[in-house]
Amino acid sequence: MADRIIIHVDMDAFYASVEVRDDPSLRGKPLIIGSLPGERGVISTCSYEARKYGVRSAMNIKEAYSLCPNGVYMHPNMVKYKDASRQIHRIWRDFASVLESIALDEAYLDVTETAKDFDSARVFAHEIKRRTLDEVGLTCSVGLSYCMAGAKTASEEMKPDGYFEILTPEDFMDLVMDRGVRVLSTVGERSAERLQSIGIETVRDVLERQDEVVELLGDLHGRQVVKVAQGIDDREVTPWEPQDAKSIGREITFQDNVWNYRLVEDVLLLLAANVADQARRAGLRGGGVMLKLTYANGKGISKSRVTANCGDALSIHKEALSLLESVERRPLRLVGVGVYNLSKGSVQTTLDVGEGTAQRVRSLKEALGAIEREYRIDLGANMRRVYRLDTLHAAVEEMRKNAVWHGPRPTSHMCIYIHRQLRILNTILNSSPC
Repeated sequence: MADRIIIHVDMDAFYASVEVRDDPSLRGKPLIIGSLPGERGVISTCSYEARKYGVRSAMNIKEAYSLCPNGVYMHPNMVKYKDASRQIHRIWRDFASVLESIALDEAYLDVTETAKDFDSARVFAHEIKRRTLDEVGLTCSVGLSYCMAGAKTASEEMKPDGYFEILTPEDFMDLVMDRGVRVLSTVGERSAERLQSIGIETVRDVLERQDEVVELLGDLHGRQVVKVAQGIDDREVTPWEPQDAKSIGREITFQDNVWNYRLVEDVLLLLAANVADQARRAGLRGGGVMLKLTYANGKGISKSRVTANCGDALSIHKEALSLLESVERRPLRLVGVGVYNLSKGSVQTTLDVGEGTAQRVRSLKEALGAIEREYRIDLGANMRRVYRLDTLHAAVEEMRKNAVWHGPRPTSHMCIYIHRQLRILNTILNSSPC
């Protein structure tokens, strides 16, 4: 471990920074990327100006708006962000012998063989920052260390647009000893809550109560947490490719609760097509289908089934519908579908006859055409509105607004709700001076 040289690069408020780069009038403003006020959803990311108000990634949009009502709210433009991601990753690969991409905007670089020593690696780090700014117009924070945990901690130390280095286990321990356990890259939010529940608040507490940490978190995870607290991290930078995924899924949050399960069934077909396209691009085939639902009251459920019958969009959709039959039909706010038990294999999802049998291609075309006619929408050539996440959301929202009621008779709960609303309306009308 002592001979390794690791760099961690993390872009600064990536989505927001791309938008500011392309529209300088947004500079200095609290910019919030995700759902818009009045919609359902969460924050994807936000500028540092917005963070001063307490806005954070994954925060509910309503909470974010209450904290920062004067912020600039935008939907994400994933096409733009992915293009910027490809550019920065090309730069990073020029320096690393091995690169492990964590997200569009974050990666570990093993520069042991390319830099040879920390002095050269330091030059690499500053060159990465310079080229990322000059060639892509964005800033990043870079950490240099002897291990992955140290590099991650270092990159967080001087954000935004920072550089920091942690070159020995002793340096690491001196830095984090009296900080909260979340400073350890191997401690997530839930693990931190469990540790805090028994009074283990800091890294020092972890080291002083090692046996309790192992007992609470389990032998494997617990010992890993203790080792990182000691400045020891044996993990190796490992290239991640799409084919390494354990599951592939897609979900949609409706802007208003949906009672119409015929609409839900049709939305599931679009989600199945999106999932199958992701699998095809990665050269993967699922061995099981999963269905995810969240009811209007926030209660979520998931159903899954191991099956070999999920090699294309229609098969995934068929299995999802079968799972849907087993759930209680109440108003929904979210629906999702996915495949798991992935293995290498071909998946037919597009309208290219060469990628599947002619019959299945015709069936998929017919099903998509029926959806277009039913909801008066245009899915576009080659289903571009389904394969792209941003336009998929827009297509589903159009479907919801244009849907004609095809559901079963309202349940007793719905009848009670309607009766109450009618009583309220009657009271208002009777009390009106007109």
